[in-house]
Amino acid sequence: MIPLAVTLLLSALLCGLYLALARRWRILDLPGERSSHRQPTPHGGGAALITALLLGMLCAVPWYGPWPQAYLVLAAAAFILMLIGVLDDLTGLSVKSRLALYALCCLLVAAALLQPLEVTVLQRGTLVIAAALCLLWALNLYNFMDGIDGFAALQCCLACSGAAILAWQGGAGAVYVLFCLLLAASHLGFLFWNWPPARLFMGDAGSVPTGFLLAALALLGAVQGQLSAACWLILLAVFITDASWTLVWRMVTGQPFTRPHRLHAYQRLSRHFRSHLAVDLMLLVTHALWLVPLALAAQLWPEFRTFMVILAYLPLLLAMAKMRKLA
Repeated sequence: MIPLAVTLLLSALLCGLYLALARRWRILDLPGERSSHRQPTPHGGGAALITALLLGMLCAVPWYGPWPQAYLVLAAAAFILMLIGVLDDLTGLSVKSRLALYALCCLLVAAALLQPLEVTVLQRGTLVIAAALCLLWALNLYNFMDGIDGFAALQCCLACSGAAILAWQGGAGAVYVLFCLLLAASHLGFLFWNWPPARLFMGDAGSVPTGFLLAALALLGAVQGQLSAACWLILLAVFITDASWTLVWRMVTGQPFTRPHRLHAYQRLSRHFRSHLAVDLMLLVTHALWLVPLALAAQLWPEFRTFMVILAYLPLLLAMAKMRKLA
């Protein structure tokens, strides 16, 4: 519990310190036509969030010993992605530059995490490319979904807490459970400043490494037998469905899908209810009453995992189609 408490407090304190500096240095996200906020708000708080996670990992060493190599790879990649995010938040990197850097990072991490598998060279190459594409989509997906107060951080807290409980219930190693909880704790500390009405945004410095880490934990859990990827797919179903549905719909209808917009379901709902908090609470209820029970069922009855994943996504897809009518 001590490493978790330290990570939570460090995240809250470092985010608070960053908030004061961002206000002084005018590192602000100014409202625009496609924004969901109305007041200039400091952004880039993800740098403090990820720093707290890394310090929390360091704090855990006296109790759990040195971190295995796979987790050090994740920590290093998250730090690099955070630095890229900071640079993007401050200077605005081109889309091609960002994607190239993200893709290289994902490719290297996928190769490292899949290295223990005993497969042929062709199979390994195919798996590495497929895994890298999934990691790349996840970090972009999370960036798309970080558009209203508290939403992205809350999703991470819920998914990581649920994954930790399911992994512990399934007999996973303590290190995997701990990393999931440390990631949740770092986001919970950030939520103190990001809960509606938000005083601080995480920016690319937080959303990109967060999306990456969630997908990497799913990949690592599957490779090491810690937690089925189906459980992660269910726990992240709201974000995956909304981002994927919206992207495909914009591509099919010929819209400029690379440009910023406010057409995601969560953005439509926030305008419909005139409240970010209402959407956050909907996410919380959906997890507690629908996704967590399905993820638990997928854990307890592995033979029905595919059915549980379909059952999790089907009503969400139907809801996406219906919410297109919202302004």
